[in-house]
Amino acid sequence: MSDPTRPKGPKIIAVANQKGGVGKTTTAINLAAALVEQGSRVLVVDLDPQGNASTGLGIDTADREYTTYDLLLDDADLKDVVHLTATEGMAIIPATVDLSSADIELISNEKRSFLLHDALRQPAMDEYHWDFVLIDCPPSLNLLTVNAMIASHSVLIPLQSEFFALEGLSQLMLTVREVRQTANRNLRIEGVVLTMFDARNNLSQQVEQDARDNLGELVFETKIPRNVRVSEAPSFAQPVLDYDPTSKGAEAYRDLAREILNKRISTTA
Repeated sequence: MSDPTRPKGPKIIAVANQKGGVGKTTTAINLAAALVEQGSRVLVVDLDPQGNASTGLGIDTADREYTTYDLLLDDADLKDVVHLTATEGMAIIPATVDLSSADIELISNEKRSFLLHDALRQPAMDEYHWDFVLIDCPPSLNLLTVNAMIASHSVLIPLQSEFFALEGLSQLMLTVREVRQTANRNLRIEGVVLTMFDARNNLSQQVEQDARDNLGELVFETKIPRNVRVSEAPSFAQPVLDYDPTSKGAEAYRDLAREILNKRISTTA
Protein backbone atom coordinates (compact mmCIF):
# COMPACT_ATOMS: atom_id res chain seq x y z
CA MET A 1 0.00 0.00 0.00
CA SER A 2 1.31 3.47 -0.85
CA ASP A 3 2.11 5.88 1.97
CA PRO A 4 -0.37 8.82 1.85
CA THR A 5 2.05 10.98 3.87
CA ARG A 6 4.77 10.81 1.23
CA PRO A 7 5.04 13.76 -1.17
CA LYS A 8 3.86 13.29 -4.73
CA GLY A 9 6.74 12.05 -6.85
CA PRO A 10 8.09 13.37 -10.14
CA LYS A 11 6.49 12.80 -13.51
CA ILE A 12 8.41 9.94 -15.17
CA ILE A 13 8.69 9.95 -18.97
CA ALA A 14 10.33 7.20 -21.04
CA VAL A 15 11.97 8.55 -24.20
CA ALA A 16 11.66 5.55 -26.49
CA ASN A 17 11.90 4.37 -30.08
CA GLN A 18 13.30 1.00 -31.06
CA LYS A 19 14.75 2.58 -34.21
CA GLY A 20 18.24 3.96 -33.66
CA GLY A 21 19.46 7.35 -34.81
CA VAL A 22 16.14 9.16 -34.38
CA GLY A 23 17.38 11.74 -31.86
CA LYS A 24 16.25 9.88 -28.76
CA THR A 25 19.27 10.66 -26.56
CA THR A 26 19.55 14.17 -27.98
CA THR A 27 15.91 14.75 -27.06
CA ALA A 28 16.34 13.35 -23.54
CA ILE A 29 19.36 15.57 -22.83
CA ASN A 30 18.02 18.78 -24.33
CA LEU A 31 14.45 18.42 -23.11
CA ALA A 32 15.87 17.92 -19.62
CA ALA A 33 17.92 21.11 -19.97
CA ALA A 34 14.91 23.02 -21.29
CA LEU A 35 12.71 21.84 -18.41
CA VAL A 36 15.40 22.93 -15.95
CA GLU A 37 15.55 26.34 -17.64
CA GLN A 38 11.79 26.60 -17.05
CA GLY A 39 12.33 26.03 -13.32
CA SER A 40 11.97 22.23 -13.01
CA ARG A 41 14.39 19.85 -11.33
CA VAL A 42 15.15 16.91 -13.61
CA LEU A 43 16.78 13.49 -13.30
CA VAL A 44 17.95 11.74 -16.47
CA VAL A 45 18.17 7.95 -16.25
CA ASP A 46 20.53 6.55 -18.87
CA LEU A 47 19.12 3.12 -19.69
CA ASP A 48 21.08 2.71 -22.93
CA PRO A 49 24.25 0.55 -22.68
CA GLN A 50 25.94 2.92 -25.15
CA GLY A 51 25.90 5.53 -22.38
CA ASN A 52 25.57 8.43 -24.80
CA ALA A 53 23.37 10.50 -22.50
CA SER A 54 26.00 10.16 -19.77
CA THR A 55 28.77 11.24 -22.11
CA GLY A 56 26.65 14.07 -23.51
CA LEU A 57 26.17 15.44 -19.99
CA GLY A 58 29.86 15.31 -19.12
CA ILE A 59 30.10 12.14 -17.02
CA ASP A 60 33.42 10.50 -17.88
CA THR A 61 33.45 6.72 -18.16
CA ALA A 62 36.03 6.55 -15.38
CA ASP A 63 33.61 8.33 -13.03
CA ARG A 64 30.77 5.86 -13.60
CA GLU A 65 31.60 3.54 -10.70
CA TYR A 66 27.91 3.03 -9.94
CA THR A 67 25.38 3.06 -12.76
CA THR A 68 21.87 2.05 -13.75
CA TYR A 69 23.17 -1.53 -13.83
CA ASP A 70 23.90 -1.30 -10.09
CA LEU A 71 20.57 0.40 -9.43
CA LEU A 72 18.65 -2.41 -11.16
CA LEU A 73 20.66 -5.50 -10.29
CA ASP A 74 22.62 -4.69 -7.13
CA ASP A 75 20.11 -2.51 -5.30
CA ALA A 76 22.67 0.32 -5.08
CA ASP A 77 21.89 3.40 -2.99
CA LEU A 78 20.58 6.39 -4.89
CA LYS A 79 23.30 8.64 -3.43
CA ASP A 80 25.90 6.39 -5.07
CA VAL A 81 24.35 6.29 -8.55
CA VAL A 82 23.09 9.88 -8.92
CA HIS A 83 25.61 12.27 -10.49
CA LEU A 84 25.13 16.02 -10.60
CA THR A 85 25.71 17.63 -13.98
CA ALA A 86 27.16 21.02 -14.91
CA THR A 87 23.57 22.22 -15.40
CA GLU A 88 22.22 23.22 -12.00
CA GLY A 89 18.98 21.40 -11.25
CA MET A 90 19.82 18.43 -13.49
CA ALA A 91 21.26 15.09 -12.40
CA ILE A 92 21.86 11.79 -14.17
CA ILE A 93 22.12 8.12 -13.32
CA PRO A 94 24.75 7.08 -15.88
CA ALA A 95 25.16 3.89 -17.87
CA THR A 96 28.04 1.81 -19.18
CA VAL A 97 28.31 -1.15 -21.50
CA ASP A 98 27.75 -3.39 -18.45
CA LEU A 99 24.06 -2.71 -18.93
CA SER A 100 24.12 -4.72 -22.18
CA SER A 101 24.14 -7.95 -20.15
CA ALA A 102 21.26 -6.87 -17.92
CA ASP A 103 18.61 -8.46 -20.14
CA ILE A 104 20.10 -11.91 -19.61
CA GLU A 105 20.69 -11.40 -15.89
CA LEU A 106 17.17 -10.07 -15.33
CA ILE A 107 15.48 -13.17 -16.74
CA SER A 108 15.97 -15.15 -13.53
CA ASN A 109 14.61 -12.32 -11.35
CA GLU A 110 10.90 -12.75 -10.63
CA LYS A 111 10.49 -8.96 -10.33
CA ARG A 112 12.52 -8.39 -13.50
CA SER A 113 10.01 -6.05 -15.16
CA PHE A 114 9.42 -3.87 -12.07
CA LEU A 115 12.97 -3.21 -10.87
CA LEU A 116 13.19 0.31 -12.29
CA HIS A 117 9.63 1.06 -11.18
CA ASP A 118 10.54 0.19 -7.59
CA ALA A 119 13.91 1.96 -7.71
CA LEU A 120 12.34 5.24 -8.83
CA ARG A 121 9.67 5.08 -6.12
CA GLN A 122 11.83 4.35 -3.11
CA PRO A 123 11.55 6.84 -0.21
CA ALA A 124 15.11 8.08 -0.84
CA MET A 125 13.83 9.74 -4.05
CA ASP A 126 11.84 12.25 -1.99
CA GLU A 127 14.85 14.19 -0.72
CA TYR A 128 15.89 15.15 -4.25
CA HIS A 129 12.60 16.91 -5.08
CA TRP A 130 12.73 16.17 -8.80
CA ASP A 131 9.82 17.37 -10.91
CA PHE A 132 10.62 15.13 -13.89
CA VAL A 133 12.51 11.91 -14.54
CA LEU A 134 13.44 11.31 -18.20
CA ILE A 135 14.49 7.77 -19.08
CA ASP A 136 16.70 7.44 -22.16
CA CYS A 137 15.75 3.97 -23.43
CA PRO A 138 17.91 1.67 -25.57
CA PRO A 139 17.09 1.44 -29.31
CA SER A 140 15.20 -1.83 -28.93
CA LEU A 141 12.03 -3.21 -27.36
CA ASN A 142 13.86 -5.33 -24.81
CA LEU A 143 13.43 -5.94 -21.09
CA LEU A 144 15.14 -2.65 -20.27
CA THR A 145 12.61 -0.72 -22.36
CA VAL A 146 9.76 -2.67 -20.76
CA ASN A 147 11.19 -1.72 -17.34
CA ALA A 148 11.16 1.91 -18.42
CA MET A 149 7.55 1.75 -19.60
CA ILE A 150 6.36 0.07 -16.41
CA ALA A 151 8.20 2.69 -14.37
CA SER A 152 6.83 5.63 -16.37
CA HIS A 153 3.69 7.70 -16.49
CA SER A 154 4.09 8.30 -20.22
CA VAL A 155 6.18 7.61 -23.31
CA LEU A 156 7.71 10.34 -25.48
CA ILE A 157 8.48 9.13 -29.00
CA PRO A 158 11.06 10.95 -31.16
CA LEU A 159 10.24 10.38 -34.84
CA GLN A 160 12.88 11.15 -37.44
CA SER A 161 11.62 13.12 -40.41
CA GLU A 162 12.66 10.65 -43.09
CA PHE A 163 11.28 7.94 -45.34
CA PHE A 164 10.03 4.84 -43.44
CA ALA A 165 9.74 6.99 -40.27
CA LEU A 166 6.32 5.58 -39.41
CA GLU A 167 7.39 1.99 -40.07
CA GLY A 168 8.04 0.26 -36.78
CA LEU A 169 6.01 2.81 -34.86
CA SER A 170 3.09 0.40 -34.81
CA GLN A 171 5.23 -2.16 -32.95
CA LEU A 172 6.16 0.43 -30.36
CA MET A 173 2.51 1.40 -29.93
CA LEU A 174 1.63 -2.29 -29.57
CA THR A 175 4.24 -2.68 -26.84
CA VAL A 176 2.81 0.35 -25.02
CA ARG A 177 -0.67 -1.20 -25.27
CA GLU A 178 0.56 -4.55 -23.93
CA VAL A 179 2.32 -2.86 -20.99
CA ARG A 180 -0.85 -0.89 -20.29
CA GLN A 181 -2.96 -4.05 -20.29
CA THR A 182 -0.62 -6.17 -18.18
CA ALA A 183 1.52 -4.04 -15.88
CA ASN A 184 0.90 -0.28 -16.01
CA ARG A 185 -2.69 0.58 -16.84
CA ASN A 186 -2.04 4.32 -16.48
CA LEU A 187 0.72 4.45 -19.08
CA ARG A 188 -0.05 6.84 -21.91
CA ILE A 189 1.65 8.39 -24.91
CA GLU A 190 3.08 11.76 -23.92
CA GLY A 191 3.41 12.58 -27.59
CA VAL A 192 5.38 12.13 -30.79
CA VAL A 193 8.00 14.75 -31.59
CA LEU A 194 9.37 15.13 -35.11
CA THR A 195 13.17 15.35 -35.08
CA MET A 196 15.80 16.33 -37.68
CA PHE A 197 13.08 18.30 -39.46
CA ASP A 198 14.04 20.32 -42.55
CA ALA A 199 11.24 22.67 -43.54
CA ARG A 200 12.84 23.14 -46.99
CA ASN A 201 12.59 19.45 -47.67
CA ASN A 202 9.38 18.08 -49.20
CA LEU A 203 10.03 14.71 -47.56
CA SER A 204 10.06 16.23 -44.06
CA GLN A 205 6.77 17.96 -44.79
CA GLN A 206 5.27 14.72 -46.10
CA VAL A 207 6.40 12.81 -42.99
CA GLU A 208 4.80 15.50 -40.83
CA GLN A 209 1.55 15.28 -42.77
CA ASP A 210 1.51 11.48 -42.56
CA ALA A 211 2.23 11.59 -38.83
CA ARG A 212 -0.55 14.11 -38.15
CA ASP A 213 -3.00 12.21 -40.37
CA ASN A 214 -2.29 8.95 -38.53
CA LEU A 215 -1.63 10.13 -34.98
CA GLY A 216 -3.58 13.38 -34.76
CA GLU A 217 -3.10 15.32 -31.54
CA LEU A 218 -0.43 12.90 -30.31
CA VAL A 219 2.04 14.79 -32.53
CA PHE A 220 3.56 17.82 -30.82
CA GLU A 221 3.29 21.16 -32.56
CA THR A 222 7.01 21.65 -31.93
CA LYS A 223 9.36 20.21 -34.53
CA ILE A 224 13.07 19.78 -33.77
CA PRO A 225 15.03 21.11 -36.76
CA ARG A 226 18.08 19.55 -38.30
CA ASN A 227 20.60 21.89 -36.69
CA VAL A 228 24.40 21.77 -36.65
CA ARG A 229 24.53 23.22 -33.13
CA VAL A 230 22.42 20.35 -31.80
CA SER A 231 24.84 17.90 -33.45
CA GLU A 232 27.94 19.67 -32.10
CA ALA A 233 26.82 20.09 -28.49
CA PRO A 234 27.41 16.47 -27.29
CA SER A 235 31.08 16.62 -28.31
CA PHE A 236 31.43 19.49 -25.82
CA ALA A 237 29.49 17.47 -23.18
CA GLN A 238 26.76 20.09 -23.08
CA PRO A 239 23.06 20.38 -23.92
CA VAL A 240 22.56 22.69 -26.89
CA LEU A 241 20.83 25.17 -24.56
CA ASP A 242 24.21 25.71 -22.86
CA TYR A 243 26.36 25.30 -25.95
CA ASP A 244 24.43 27.78 -28.11
CA PRO A 245 21.38 29.16 -26.26
CA THR A 246 20.17 31.22 -29.23
CA SER A 247 20.33 28.45 -31.84
CA LYS A 248 17.20 27.18 -33.56
CA GLY A 249 17.72 23.79 -31.91
CA ALA A 250 17.78 25.32 -28.43
CA GLU A 251 14.64 27.33 -29.15
CA ALA A 252 12.87 24.22 -30.41
CA TYR A 253 13.60 22.27 -27.22
CA ARG A 254 12.36 25.22 -25.17
CA ASP A 255 9.12 25.07 -27.15
CA LEU A 256 8.84 21.32 -26.56
CA ALA A 257 9.38 21.79 -22.82
CA ARG A 258 6.63 24.43 -22.75
CA GLU A 259 4.23 22.08 -24.53
CA ILE A 260 4.93 19.32 -22.01
CA LEU A 261 4.62 21.68 -19.04
CA ASN A 262 1.37 23.13 -20.37
CA LYS A 263 -0.01 19.62 -20.91
CA ARG A 264 0.91 18.70 -17.34
CA ILE A 265 -0.88 21.79 -16.02
CA SER A 266 -4.00 21.10 -18.09
CA THR A 267 -4.22 17.46 -16.97
CA THR A 268 -3.83 18.32 -13.28
CA ALA A 269 -6.17 21.33 -13.32
